[in-house]
Amino acid sequence: GLRRPSVKSSDVSRIFLRIKKFFRGLQKVDEKIWVYSPLVLPFHGSRIVQVINDVALRSLLMFFKWRLGFKDALVWSYNPMAFRLAKSLNPCLLVYHSVDDLTGAPRMPREEIEAAEKVMIANADFVFVTSPVLKEKYNHWFPQKLISYFPNVADRAHFQKALSQATVIPQDVQQIRKPLVGFVGAISHYKFDLSLVAGLAKARPEINFVLIGKVGEGDPETDASILELPNIHLIGPKPYDELPNYLKAFDCVIIPSPINAYTKSMFPMKFFEYLAARKVIVSTPLPSLKEFGRAYLEASSVEEFSRALDTALTGKGVDWDYIEEISQSHTWENRTRSMIGVVESQ
Repeated sequence: GLRRPSVKSSDVSRIFLRIKKFFRGLQKVDEKIWVYSPLVLPFHGSRIVQVINDVALRSLLMFFKWRLGFKDALVWSYNPMAFRLAKSLNPCLLVYHSVDDLTGAPRMPREEIEAAEKVMIANADFVFVTSPVLKEKYNHWFPQKLISYFPNVADRAHFQKALSQATVIPQDVQQIRKPLVGFVGAISHYKFDLSLVAGLAKARPEINFVLIGKVGEGDPETDASILELPNIHLIGPKPYDELPNYLKAFDCVIIPSPINAYTKSMFPMKFFEYLAARKVIVSTPLPSLKEFGRAYLEASSVEEFSRALDTALTGKGVDWDYIEEISQSHTWENRTRSMIGVVESQ
């Protein structure tokens, strides 16, 4: 509940889904894993709302802690607003895992988030970040604090299914004429450069662009009408289990992110997912990807993207041995093992 809701139908649907999850109560999802989805009021600038949220969340959490027989609480949070709640648990360990610069996203309470983040980092035993820019930002705030950088990773085994002969290409893309350039992710103004993709589609009418994802995810004000072109196919979000099937159909893939305050601190999750599926990537110059320059093609303008796509569609322009090496090492298992190693080494 960080972003203030809008009156858009997508936000109304999210609210009803959140309420539905709340009424499910405490859910046992595995032998030793329980999940609870609380309700909070997303108006963090209000002191009254803060008090209501704190009291409600703290009461529920303490109740479930008693019910499940928890003794030593270890708090691992992605949300800087969770510090007051975490503190009430008197945790034996507090980990802050920053995966985005939340202050750069639309409709976020920037001042409140930054203030909460500084408090969280100051009190955390360990701080992990997913981009070099976030590491630099936090080191500037707290020069003596150990900030550990671990980029986003992928479920390599899952996305390698795109390479299997047994994987079936879905009907909704089988009908589209090749070459196919694909994208998987949120189609929102602050994450996706609509003008760039529209310009590219106009410049290359012989190429079909298949975009998988929800329009306006995280930014309900997104107007995607510019993408209404004959060779752009908006096919909506698809289940995670089916993504390798779609990736198998693509001849290459793109990460057309605008360069702004949010994306400068973002490490796109799709990067290693694409690589696991052995797809050549053409991306805008995101700072977090610079260290992996041999694994993708970089382009900024429509003209640069067009030239890069010509190379990508041949399967060339990247170092496949290097891609195999980094794809093997950047998995959820390896990252989790490394993070736990940092914690245990202190």
